[in-house]
Amino acid sequence: MWHIKNHLNPHFGNIHINRINFDSVEKYMVKLRKEGKSEPLIRKILITLNQVMKYATRKRYIETNPVREVDKPKNKTGAGGKIDFLTPYEIRALLDKTNGDKQRMIFLMAVMSGMRQGELLGLKWGDIDWINNQVCVRRTYNHGRFYEPKSEKSYRRIDLSPLVVSELKRWRLQCMPNELDLVFPNEAGKPMFGENLVKRSFKPALRRAGIREIRFHDLRHTYATLLVDQGEHPKYIQEQMGHSSINITMDVYGHLMKAVNTEATKKLEKAVFGENGDILETSREKEEEKALNSAAKCLI
Repeated sequence: MWHIKNHLNPHFGNIHINRINFDSVEKYMVKLRKEGKSEPLIRKILITLNQVMKYATRKRYIETNPVREVDKPKNKTGAGGKIDFLTPYEIRALLDKTNGDKQRMIFLMAVMSGMRQGELLGLKWGDIDWINNQVCVRRTYNHGRFYEPKSEKSYRRIDLSPLVVSELKRWRLQCMPNELDLVFPNEAGKPMFGENLVKRSFKPALRRAGIREIRFHDLRHTYATLLVDQGEHPKYIQEQMGHSSINITMDVYGHLMKAVNTEATKKLEKAVFGENGDILETSREKEEEKALNSAAKCLI
């Protein structure tokens, strides 16, 4: 295949297939972007690599397919591609039907911070800035290993609401002490596995809440959608989400932004012409008075 010959073989050709892991695939994506490859092309290359790794898994050359968990470039189907997200009512229903404070706190953080699943599972108490009400993203946990964030922009500070900070303080009192200082450790004090979280907690909670089956990643989309809906600036959304460029933010969420913004036009009018157009009205009155004076002089 063309992608194998021109892209995959030159990069992975000298690496044994069982040495290709999540980290190496992520670094390969970064390399492709630095080379100026387009997002659609990168997506196609990863689809091909995924097919290769799936075949290797079936043949038992490798145990798991590392490409499966990699965030792939969005496939643009119309405006911004198809995403799913929860409404505020559904968010409350999900949290109400979650078993256990730890799972509830994870889902609350996902919805209210937009952190990726791996970022949440790798979160440590030292990453919480209690003074500024922020969480610092410094690592991610996937496939049994800690990794650096996927890009430079992924290192970020995310603003937290007072409610989330309060709930974090409450959870800290309940959280089992562990050597890694993890915010969400498993029963053995080690990092949780994402697949277990989804299968044992997330999907059952969705079913109990009567919500359609969505991906855990859609909680991240939910956070971004809420920011869009309340009119936050795209640049702020990009920084909070950790997107490598604002183009990604606009590609994914731009279609959700209001095409008509009457409030903005009202603010513009007020800034230029004052409350209720008083400045414009005063100016018009002066012009009319000037015209009347001019006309009157002609008649004298």
